[in-house]
Amino acid sequence: MISIHSFTFSPIQENMYILWDETKDCIIIDPGCYDDSERAILAKFIADKQLKPVKLLNTHCHLDHIFGNGFVSKKYNLKLEINKNDLRILEAFQMTCDLYGMNCDPSPQPSVFLEEGDVIEFGNSKLEILFTPGHSPGSITFYNREEKFMIAGDVLFYGSIGRTDLPGGNYETLINNIKTKLFPLGDDFKVYSGHGPVTNIGFERQHNPFLT
Repeated sequence: MISIHSFTFSPIQENMYILWDETKDCIIIDPGCYDDSERAILAKFIADKQLKPVKLLNTHCHLDHIFGNGFVSKKYNLKLEINKNDLRILEAFQMTCDLYGMNCDPSPQPSVFLEEGDVIEFGNSKLEILFTPGHSPGSITFYNREEKFMIAGDVLFYGSIGRTDLPGGNYETLINNIKTKLFPLGDDFKVYSGHGPVTNIGFERQHNPFLT
């Protein structure tokens, strides 16, 4: 059984996720911890739960989702794993932080490129990957069929969708990926988003104004 804990970090209020199972192996997705106080909160949680971080993953590489990449990578000796289509966004991290006047702890370069159909394994558990661009060119969604949940990044939100006006975004591509890749997983699938509350596919299929 996979446990999921979220933290809402940084001035941009991004949701990062830690997932673990009975083995205590854990994966860290989209660490948005922005400053020393937030990084201390994350480290304390991992220590208190006696977790062992084994993977560092990004759903995509917009700055609010990668503020803590450097910290997590160095502290837990983890290699970064992303989709290759977001490499340019990752490489523009410092410039983007400067543009918005935000602090930037440099992110490591990726050591692994994730593709649709790949399987992330940790402990006794696994997540599958869907390629879901539209918000960013390399957005990916992690999901577990048996426990019926997904970590969707900024693809789909409660009552909304990811913005598509940033470099590499495309509205039609995003809508198509939500309808053809996320919706078929089933109405009872929980959606853990990069911002805002948890939702589910059934609610978004019926009530999301972008998708009805």
